[in-house]
Amino acid sequence: MKSHQSALTIILLSCVLTTTAFSATASSTEASTNIWRDVPPGPPDAILGIAQAFRECTAENKVNVCVGAYRDEKGQPWVLPSVRSAEEIMLSSENKEYLPIEGDSAFVNKALRFAYGANAPLDRIAGVQTLSGTGACRIGGEFLSQFYSSKNILVPDPTWGNHHKIFKECGLTVGTYRYYDRSTNRLDLQGMLEDLRNAPDGSTILLHACAHNPTGCDPTDEQWDQLLDVIRQKQHLIFFDSAYQGFASGDAEADAKALRRVMDAGYPMLLAQSFAKNFGLYGERCGTLSVVCHDAAQKDILMSQLKCIVRPMYSSPPKHGSSIVRTVLSDEKLTQQYYQECASMADRIQTMRQRLVQALQDAGSSHDWSHISEQIGMFAFTGMSAEMCDTLTDQYNIFLTRDGRISIAGLNDDNLGYVAKAIHSVTDGKSITSN
Repeated sequence: MKSHQSALTIILLSCVLTTTAFSATASSTEASTNIWRDVPPGPPDAILGIAQAFRECTAENKVNVCVGAYRDEKGQPWVLPSVRSAEEIMLSSENKEYLPIEGDSAFVNKALRFAYGANAPLDRIAGVQTLSGTGACRIGGEFLSQFYSSKNILVPDPTWGNHHKIFKECGLTVGTYRYYDRSTNRLDLQGMLEDLRNAPDGSTILLHACAHNPTGCDPTDEQWDQLLDVIRQKQHLIFFDSAYQGFASGDAEADAKALRRVMDAGYPMLLAQSFAKNFGLYGERCGTLSVVCHDAAQKDILMSQLKCIVRPMYSSPPKHGSSIVRTVLSDEKLTQQYYQECASMADRIQTMRQRLVQALQDAGSSHDWSHISEQIGMFAFTGMSAEMCDTLTDQYNIFLTRDGRISIAGLNDDNLGYVAKAIHSVTDGKSITSN
């Protein structure tokens, strides 16, 4: 009898514990459901969302002229042979240890000489390795937010969309200056000069070092003269974003001309540098952020603060991409090979620019498309409206951003004629300039 009572007691206790556990689990589930209930969905990224839509499209004739990455004449990603050779060298010599907070100093020095020139005064340039150009802009923005007197930063209108988000997240007040005149499909020099004059003294001015994204429209030497004169008068601080050095014209020295001109003139400046495009290291996230200082002592101080920004953010940068760049730029033979390969990418893109203009004419377009052939770099700013771009995607399965920007690298022998005819179809009888 007692054994039956004990068994019954155990069963009852088990039921109570199970019920309690169930109630606790239900309560935890309810809490998990409710705690994030008011979090709204984030807006999709404009460019990455288009890339995803392209992948999901099942049409055989689909074309991606959105992605900002080089494609070869077959439409495939291309790993530079010099990069592959560097990786083979690295197999027997590279380890997987952490890099210092500031990154690989040998890489940083090579990168800064690549940008500022062989005789760059590295003793007074504070430079850290970053997570490509995006990370460089973020570190630079945080540095300005903490240590620069003005919290105003002006970016071009238009510019790479992430610029606005990055600097806003850093606590800076982001404004714009006129850059591109859609009524002429050319640089809006007068608007740019006027906005730089009207900006508060000492504002930070973001400038694209070459191959402006998204327009591919760069100032001429004479126009740079006028712009830099106003910047000097207003004591503005220049923040260069350099994502296309060597990739723009095929000549890394020529593409650094504006940057080096500012450096030689003694202007205060920052530089965000990326090796995604020109080395094809998109997924390696390899870049630098540098600040030109007055002297070596000031460099040491700024380096200490840049490391303080990096440490709680991502501790130290990834190693593989920077090792590739360092290896290539440390080997004379590989360096020369790299320059030739980079020039070949630029040459293919420039050739496709000319061929697109000709293909548009062959398709029967009466528009003046000369702005496309005059632009430089990966992108062409066509002048097409958002509605035209929507039609290209909806009816022709051609995927592009709604501002009319197309990636010339996405064109090849297999799709050039199709794209040109589609563009002619959506622009025929309509304006490709706006007032």
